[in-house]
Amino acid sequence: MSARQIPACAEGLQLRLRLVTPEDAAYLHGLRTDPRHNTHLSPVSGTVADQRAWIERYKRREAEGLEAYYIIERRDGTHCGTVRLYDIHGDRFTWGSWILDANKPPKAALESAILSFDIAFGPLGLRTASIDARRQNETALRFYRRFGATETGTDDLNVYFTYTRDRFIADRPTHLAVVQSAACTA
Repeated sequence: MSARQIPACAEGLQLRLRLVTPEDAAYLHGLRTDPRHNTHLSPVSGTVADQRAWIERYKRREAEGLEAYYIIERRDGTHCGTVRLYDIHGDRFTWGSWILDANKPPKAALESAILSFDIAFGPLGLRTASIDARRQNETALRFYRRFGATETGTDDLNVYFTYTRDRFIADRPTHLAVVQSAACTA
Protein backbone atom coordinates (compact mmCIF):
# COMPACT_ATOMS: atom_id res chain seq x y z
CA MET A 1 0.00 0.00 0.00
CA SER A 2 1.39 3.43 -0.91
CA ALA A 3 1.59 6.33 1.52
CA ARG A 4 -1.27 8.78 1.65
CA GLN A 5 -0.52 12.02 -0.15
CA ILE A 6 -0.78 14.76 2.48
CA PRO A 7 -2.21 17.98 0.97
CA ALA A 8 0.25 20.87 1.26
CA CYS A 9 -2.41 23.48 1.96
CA ALA A 10 -6.08 24.38 2.21
CA GLU A 11 -7.64 27.79 1.57
CA GLY A 12 -10.66 29.20 3.34
CA LEU A 13 -12.43 32.55 3.49
CA GLN A 14 -10.17 34.13 6.10
CA LEU A 15 -7.59 31.40 6.74
CA ARG A 16 -5.13 29.14 5.02
CA LEU A 17 -3.56 25.94 6.34
CA ARG A 18 -0.08 25.06 5.14
CA LEU A 19 2.22 22.25 6.17
CA VAL A 20 4.73 23.13 8.86
CA THR A 21 8.38 23.51 7.84
CA PRO A 22 11.58 23.57 9.91
CA GLU A 23 11.53 27.36 9.51
CA ASP A 24 8.40 27.40 11.71
CA ALA A 25 10.33 26.11 14.73
CA ALA A 26 10.53 29.45 16.55
CA TYR A 27 6.81 30.10 16.06
CA LEU A 28 5.82 26.61 17.26
CA HIS A 29 8.18 26.74 20.22
CA GLY A 30 6.85 30.17 21.15
CA LEU A 31 3.24 28.96 21.05
CA ARG A 32 3.90 25.81 23.01
CA THR A 33 5.88 27.60 25.74
CA ASP A 34 3.56 30.61 26.06
CA PRO A 35 1.46 30.35 29.25
CA ARG A 36 -1.49 31.94 27.41
CA HIS A 37 -1.62 28.93 25.09
CA ASN A 38 -0.04 25.96 26.85
CA THR A 39 -2.28 25.54 29.89
CA HIS A 40 -4.01 22.48 28.41
CA LEU A 41 -1.07 21.07 26.40
CA SER A 42 1.48 18.42 27.20
CA PRO A 43 4.52 20.04 28.84
CA VAL A 44 7.25 21.22 26.48
CA SER A 45 10.92 21.47 27.25
CA GLY A 46 13.88 22.22 25.06
CA THR A 47 14.90 24.94 22.69
CA VAL A 48 13.93 26.25 19.29
CA ALA A 49 16.68 24.00 17.89
CA ASP A 50 15.02 21.00 19.56
CA GLN A 51 11.68 22.04 18.02
CA ARG A 52 13.35 22.26 14.60
CA ALA A 53 14.79 18.75 15.04
CA TRP A 54 11.33 17.49 16.03
CA ILE A 55 9.85 19.04 12.87
CA GLU A 56 12.53 17.41 10.74
CA ARG A 57 11.63 14.01 12.25
CA TYR A 58 7.93 14.78 11.78
CA LYS A 59 8.51 15.49 8.05
CA ARG A 60 9.43 11.80 7.64
CA ARG A 61 6.08 10.77 9.18
CA GLU A 62 4.37 13.27 6.87
CA ALA A 63 6.12 11.72 3.85
CA GLU A 64 4.85 8.30 4.98
CA GLY A 65 1.28 9.66 5.15
CA LEU A 66 1.06 9.13 8.92
CA GLU A 67 0.73 12.71 10.09
CA ALA A 68 -0.07 16.23 8.89
CA TYR A 69 0.92 19.28 10.93
CA TYR A 70 -0.40 22.60 9.67
CA ILE A 71 0.33 26.22 10.42
CA ILE A 72 -2.89 28.23 10.45
CA GLU A 73 -2.42 31.60 8.76
CA ARG A 74 -4.64 34.53 7.97
CA ARG A 75 -4.95 35.08 4.22
CA ASP A 76 -2.33 37.87 4.51
CA GLY A 77 0.23 35.27 5.72
CA THR A 78 0.14 36.19 9.42
CA HIS A 79 0.53 33.07 11.55
CA CYS A 80 -2.33 32.52 13.97
CA GLY A 81 -2.14 28.90 15.08
CA THR A 82 -1.58 25.21 14.46
CA VAL A 83 -3.58 22.02 13.96
CA ARG A 84 -2.44 18.45 13.49
CA LEU A 85 -3.84 15.22 12.07
CA TYR A 86 -1.82 12.34 13.52
CA ASP A 87 -1.88 8.65 14.40
CA ILE A 88 -3.34 8.10 10.92
CA HIS A 89 -4.09 4.38 10.61
CA GLY A 90 -6.62 2.79 8.32
CA ASP A 91 -9.56 5.19 8.13
CA ARG A 92 -9.00 6.75 11.59
CA PHE A 93 -6.86 9.58 12.94
CA THR A 94 -6.39 11.83 15.94
CA TRP A 95 -7.15 15.53 15.62
CA GLY A 96 -5.25 17.88 17.90
CA SER A 97 -2.31 20.19 18.60
CA TRP A 98 -4.89 22.87 17.94
CA ILE A 99 -3.74 26.27 19.12
CA LEU A 100 -4.98 29.70 18.05
CA ASP A 101 -3.14 32.85 19.05
CA ALA A 102 -4.13 36.51 19.34
CA ASN A 103 -3.68 37.08 15.58
CA LYS A 104 -6.71 34.95 14.74
CA PRO A 105 -9.65 36.54 12.92
CA PRO A 106 -13.25 36.10 14.11
CA LYS A 107 -14.49 32.50 13.86
CA ALA A 108 -10.94 31.20 13.28
CA ALA A 109 -11.65 28.20 15.50
CA LEU A 110 -14.57 27.13 13.36
CA GLU A 111 -12.86 27.86 10.05
CA SER A 112 -9.62 26.09 10.99
CA ALA A 113 -11.64 23.05 12.11
CA ILE A 114 -13.57 23.03 8.82
CA LEU A 115 -10.38 23.29 6.76
CA SER A 116 -8.58 20.55 8.67
CA PHE A 117 -11.56 18.17 8.57
CA ASP A 118 -11.98 18.96 4.86
CA ILE A 119 -8.45 17.60 4.38
CA ALA A 120 -8.95 14.57 6.62
CA PHE A 121 -12.33 13.53 5.28
CA GLY A 122 -11.66 14.64 1.69
CA PRO A 123 -8.31 13.92 0.04
CA LEU A 124 -7.03 11.71 2.88
CA GLY A 125 -10.17 9.58 2.74
CA LEU A 126 -10.42 9.17 6.50
CA ARG A 127 -13.74 8.40 8.20
CA THR A 128 -13.35 8.91 11.96
CA ALA A 129 -11.46 11.38 14.13
CA SER A 130 -10.53 10.85 17.76
CA ILE A 131 -10.25 14.00 19.84
CA ASP A 132 -9.24 14.45 23.45
CA ALA A 133 -9.42 17.59 25.53
CA ARG A 134 -8.28 18.31 29.04
CA ARG A 135 -11.23 18.26 31.47
CA GLN A 136 -10.44 21.85 32.55
CA ASN A 137 -10.37 23.16 28.97
CA GLU A 138 -13.98 24.33 29.03
CA THR A 139 -13.62 26.41 25.86
CA ALA A 140 -12.48 23.40 23.81
CA LEU A 141 -15.09 21.11 25.35
CA ARG A 142 -17.89 23.55 24.46
CA PHE A 143 -16.51 23.88 20.93
CA TYR A 144 -16.33 20.11 20.31
CA ARG A 145 -19.86 19.61 21.60
CA ARG A 146 -21.28 22.46 19.47
CA PHE A 147 -19.29 21.25 16.46
CA GLY A 148 -21.03 17.86 16.66
CA ALA A 149 -18.39 15.59 18.17
CA THR A 150 -19.72 12.70 20.23
CA GLU A 151 -18.38 12.29 23.74
CA THR A 152 -17.13 8.72 24.21
CA GLY A 153 -15.59 8.76 27.67
CA THR A 154 -13.53 10.47 30.32
CA ASP A 155 -10.65 9.78 32.63
CA ASP A 156 -8.95 11.83 35.35
CA LEU A 157 -7.25 14.06 32.76
CA ASN A 158 -9.29 14.11 29.53
CA VAL A 159 -12.68 14.00 27.88
CA TYR A 160 -12.69 11.87 24.71
CA PHE A 161 -14.71 12.44 21.55
CA THR A 162 -15.18 10.94 18.12
CA TYR A 163 -16.17 12.87 15.04
CA THR A 164 -17.22 11.12 11.85
CA ARG A 165 -17.04 12.02 8.20
CA ASP A 166 -20.81 11.58 7.86
CA ARG A 167 -21.49 14.01 10.73
CA PHE A 168 -19.05 16.53 9.23
CA ILE A 169 -20.67 16.34 5.79
CA ALA A 170 -24.11 16.85 7.35
CA ASP A 171 -22.97 19.80 9.52
CA ARG A 172 -20.49 21.45 7.15
CA PRO A 173 -22.99 23.77 5.40
CA THR A 174 -24.17 25.17 8.74
CA HIS A 175 -20.61 25.63 10.01
CA LEU A 176 -19.56 27.28 6.75
CA ALA A 177 -22.52 29.69 6.88
CA VAL A 178 -21.34 30.89 10.31
CA VAL A 179 -17.82 31.49 8.97
CA GLN A 180 -19.17 33.28 5.89
CA SER A 181 -21.32 35.52 8.06
CA ALA A 182 -18.32 36.43 10.22
CA ALA A 183 -16.16 37.11 7.14
CA CYS A 184 -18.80 39.48 5.76
CA THR A 185 -18.94 41.50 8.98
CA ALA A 186 -15.17 41.55 9.62
